[in-house]
Amino acid sequence: MAAQYVLGMDLGTTSIKVVLLDSQSKTVTDSRTFPTNSDVSNDEVEHAKEQDPARIISALDQCMAALPKEKLNKVICVGVSGQMHGVVFWKSRTGCKWSSGDAGHTFIPQDMSRLITWQDGRCSSDFLSSLPKPESHLSVANGFGCASIFWYTKHRPALLSEFSVAGTIQDYVVSMLCGSEDCVMTGQNAASWGYFNTTNNQWNMEILKGAGFPVHLLPVPVESGSIAGRTCSEWHGIPADTPVGAALGDFQCSVYSCMRDKADAVLNLSTSAQLTFAMPADFTPPTAPDPVSPIAYFPYFHNTYLAVAASLNGGNVMATFVGMLTSWMKEFGVELSEAKVYSTLVQCALTQPSTDLCVTPTLLGERHNPASLGLVSDISPTNLSLGHVTRGICRGILANLATMMPPQMLLAAGVKRIMGSGSALSRNEVLKQEVERMSPLPVVYGEDVDSAVGVAMVFNDRL
Repeated sequence: MAAQYVLGMDLGTTSIKVVLLDSQSKTVTDSRTFPTNSDVSNDEVEHAKEQDPARIISALDQCMAALPKEKLNKVICVGVSGQMHGVVFWKSRTGCKWSSGDAGHTFIPQDMSRLITWQDGRCSSDFLSSLPKPESHLSVANGFGCASIFWYTKHRPALLSEFSVAGTIQDYVVSMLCGSEDCVMTGQNAASWGYFNTTNNQWNMEILKGAGFPVHLLPVPVESGSIAGRTCSEWHGIPADTPVGAALGDFQCSVYSCMRDKADAVLNLSTSAQLTFAMPADFTPPTAPDPVSPIAYFPYFHNTYLAVAASLNGGNVMATFVGMLTSWMKEFGVELSEAKVYSTLVQCALTQPSTDLCVTPTLLGERHNPASLGLVSDISPTNLSLGHVTRGICRGILANLATMMPPQMLLAAGVKRIMGSGSALSRNEVLKQEVERMSPLPVVYGEDVDSAVGVAMVFNDRL
């Protein structure tokens, strides 16, 4: 039988990744990654974190153009995952225009807003506390789609009136590929927006209507793992009429790619950090959120849940430290690339196996404790080397996760090992050492552990 492939794509916070999964052997045959460089500033809104969708789609096109055309012709299903919580608005029917060129047909974004990402901080604590209580086990926090839409309703209603559809960036891509007039959204992404009841897979319509929320913008909820539609055109060589899965959460897909057994916990250290394990099949989440609990229960597949400690502070803490040092050196007239600074820091920390410097690296606070920011203590003249400080930061990232989901909790849940994954872990040996120091369980580092592979596996398993 001729080879057939499932395309998996992940629209991440900083990069796009696409993979081709051989449908028979279930192995990844091709993989491409491109940075999006899509962050844009918004001087009018304090603490805004926005991205340009056109740059995101451009990076996706670069990835697709780098895959072998003869294999793209044999793609039998497309799976899409991406950064959760964020929201982008577009006009129904005119959210993109299709263009043909050497790479085949592509779509170009138009009539749409910027992407307000999960890192957005425009909603003050006073604003968030003024919102109605959700009928859901998940709290509403900064960067969550519904909170951002509430903010626009109050502060920029004119912008909302320009658009008729809203979704995550991955929902937008699925809608454009399928030529859909509306937007469908799986429970995984809907739960990440807030005001969504995962037990009945429905939005809190009455609560939202009562608060003056523009409910016409809400996507249509569908089951995670379902097909959203079919490609409305040939796209980069993928035939028209190819099934496209409804977009899934990057977190759930990264877990799917490496959780081999119910007794596995998964640690994902990328831009942010998550530690998770599967709840028993008969688990049902509480009916109301516990805003001060560091553990959340994310919908997975087939009405099951993952217990998750989702920290806002992961690889981005190291990236901030690298950026700080780079800018300091620039002020001294020394130009060094961030990649060089990063690798030097890791090397310095590897020669410093322990430190008494105490770093609490919660630069962004945490969703359950937004006011608790970063802290460095126990500073002495002997622990100020780059090795000490980098070791302290890496240890602090893991110690923070361990306060959210203590090792005893993993042991009590019957977890037998931890599967380590994520870009920050794969490029930083010091973080790996600190994971192993923190964990009383064996740690295994997966090959190809990522959301693009996971979403391809999800839809390949459903063919």
